[in-house]
This record gives sequence, structure tokens and C-alpha cells, in this order.
Amino acid sequence: MPALICGSLAFDTITTFPGRFQEQILPEQIHILNVSFLVPTLRREFGGCAGNIAYTLKQLGGEPLVMAALGADGQSYLDRMREWGVSTEFVQVVGDSYTAQAIIMTDADNNQITAFHPGAMQFAHRNVVQAREDIRLAIIAPDGRDAMLQHAEQLAAAGIPFVFDPGQGLPMFNGDELRRFVAQATWVAVNDYEARLLCERTGSDLAELSRSHLQGIIVTLGAHGCEVWTGGEKVHVPGVAASAVVDPTGCGDAFRGALLYGLERGWDLVRCAELGNRVGAIKIACAGPQNHRIDRAALGLA
Repeated sequence: MPALICGSLAFDTITTFPGRFQEQILPEQIHILNVSFLVPTLRREFGGCAGNIAYTLKQLGGEPLVMAALGADGQSYLDRMREWGVSTEFVQVVGDSYTAQAIIMTDADNNQITAFHPGAMQFAHRNVVQAREDIRLAIIAPDGRDAMLQHAEQLAAAGIPFVFDPGQGLPMFNGDELRRFVAQATWVAVNDYEARLLCERTGSDLAELSRSHLQGIIVTLGAHGCEVWTGGEKVHVPGVAASAVVDPTGCGDAFRGALLYGLERGWDLVRCAELGNRVGAIKIACAGPQNHRIDRAALGLA
């Protein structure tokens, strides 16, 4: 059963600052901020939420269908997905734009500062979701604002259950828009910061939201695991210790790939979250969002 992944495809330029941001940014001078960070390492990676989620889902044995937009410089990304065996039928190429670009800087405490150029992602709303018998699950991941709004409406109209995963795109939406997303979704996935912002803007708390029509809310907590909310009740799913902490970029997307894998198979949310925590620990031990390798047998999936 394919899972439709609506979200961004991007090139990530990833740098590492060996110090700590908090030691370089003076809170009392934030109104005249002018700082420079020396980053001795730099690399370019394939990224974007849709690509990252699809990468992990495919490795786990799932069937990702990516709906996204690439720019004129995106041929290498198309080739990469085809090498994975992932269909690119829902990936459009916008010839007069660059592919979305993220410039990510990580400090010694794994805090990150990101600059993002949306590029072709701004035209992702040109893709239209239509009902298809083999698509019975989807996710709305961070994408162009219009694309997220329209794809949610289209998925709801097509009767396709989906995960609402606003990620870094959450601040683009007001309370009414977020309440509409939640009303259309079947599940919600956020990190702890996004959960607080979602509750603030919708005027609801997680317990109340989880007592609605939603089948569950997942709140990721980094190394501390995650919370699963269903029917007003919270279950804490402990984190999994990583063999090494190398790069947090894409860990949330790896978790969501595992979430979709479990949902495809009808697992309960706690079991999905347990797999997500294990996969997140595998990803953080590797540099880049699409370089980790998953041993299905070691995860009990073979």
C-alpha cells in the first residue's frame, strides 16, 4: 500500500560550528545582532522533508510516493529517487526556479540555525492530489504554504487519511488554519516546541485535541523519546541510545518514515513510535539526512 508523501525536496548545505551559539550571541544585544560563525566543515546533501521521509520508508520496506517540486537543477535528485526504486510520477520540475535550498549550521550542543530558500517549493501547489485506490495513507510534511493547505483539502476530499506534520512550516499558519488542518487529519506529528505552538494557536491542549476525531498525536522529544496521545491519555515511549551523536539533521524525518511504515501495516501508535525511536537513533549516528543504512533484520522486520 503506497504512502503519499507531500512535502519538500531540497539540497542541504550542512556546516558545523565547533563552539556554542549561546557563547556567541549576547541576549542583551539581540536588537543589533551581527555575528559570524567560522565553520571549518561543509558538505552538500540531498534533503527536504519529503525526500528524507521517503528515503527511510523505502529502506524499511515501505512504498513511498513523493509529491513535490524540483527546480531546473533537480535532475540529480530525480535520478537518485529512481535509483531507490521510488516513483517520481508526482514530482514536477519548475524550469525557471532553483530547487529549494537549506543552509544548516549545527553547534556543539546540536542546536541548529537554518536559512531556507523555497525556490521551486513555492509552486508545489500545482500538484493535485486525486483519489486512487492504491493510496490509502498520506502525510502533509513542510512544503509551500499553498501546497500544504490545498493538499490537505484534497486528501480529505479523496477520503485518504493523513498525518499532519507541520514541522518548521507551522508558524506560517494562524489558529483557524491550524484548526482546519487538525480537523482534516487523522494523526498529528510534532516535536515538543511545535506542540506548544500548535496548542497556543489553536487554543486547545494536547489532551483535548487527542480526545477529538484524531486517532493520535505524536510528540517527539529528541533523545528522550516521544509522547503518544490517544483519547486524552499520554504514553511516554522512551528514547533509544545512539551509538554516536554525529548529526541531528533529518532525525525527525527518519522517525516519520518509520511512523508511516507502521501505519501502513496497521500497527498501534506506540509500536510505531518505538520503531521511530530506533530509526532516529540510527540516523543521528550518520552525517546527512539520507546516508544512514537500515538493517531490517536487526529491527525484526525481515
